[in-house]
Amino acid sequence: MGAAESVPETSIHEFTVKDCNGKEVSLETYKGKVLLVVNVASKCGFTETNYTQLTELYQKYRDKDFEILAFPCNQFLRQEPGTDQQIQDFACTRFKAEYPVFQKVRVNGPDAAPVYKFLKASKPGLFGSSRIKWNFTKFLVDKDGKVIERYGTSTAPMAIEVSFPLCLCLSLPLQTSAYVFFLMHGFVFLRLCRRTSRRPLRNNFL
Repeated sequence: MGAAESVPETSIHEFTVKDCNGKEVSLETYKGKVLLVVNVASKCGFTETNYTQLTELYQKYRDKDFEILAFPCNQFLRQEPGTDQQIQDFACTRFKAEYPVFQKVRVNGPDAAPVYKFLKASKPGLFGSSRIKWNFTKFLVDKDGKVIERYGTSTAPMAIEVSFPLCLCLSLPLQTSAYVFFLMHGFVFLRLCRRTSRRPLRNNFL
């Protein structure tokens, strides 16, 4: 169930999508830009955090060839019930979104938008399943249109800021705080593993 299906396309730039007014938009327009592609919803428990931080992330890196592409989707408990124009107004008025919000799409199933079939095939989720689990799943795409990372709903947009893939794509220095975090936690984890390996096994069920 949900196994990744192969697609002939090799770059996101080969696809055409529709904006909120139904006008076709070639994603070739975004050649040379790093993209964060997100399936959004207006009535989800993750809406406030994600929309707020998407705006923050976009404003911070928009001048560094970074773009966010938002695709509304109503497949998850019907949490995006509005019209395309209502969704656009919601994102732009309440959350000051200046990145494109496209026409509502399906992200799973046989009727999934072709661009989403490509994204899922390029970067499957846990255990190789391509199926998108919930709203605000994020795909990071490099300047050549290749999918290089996939983030689940629980990964907030600003957490992606300190990720290695985004830093590499935008040629950013890895933030010192993030570097120290990874070093410290990696060191603690290794020490814990060593200690555990030296201890005799105990029956924790008694």
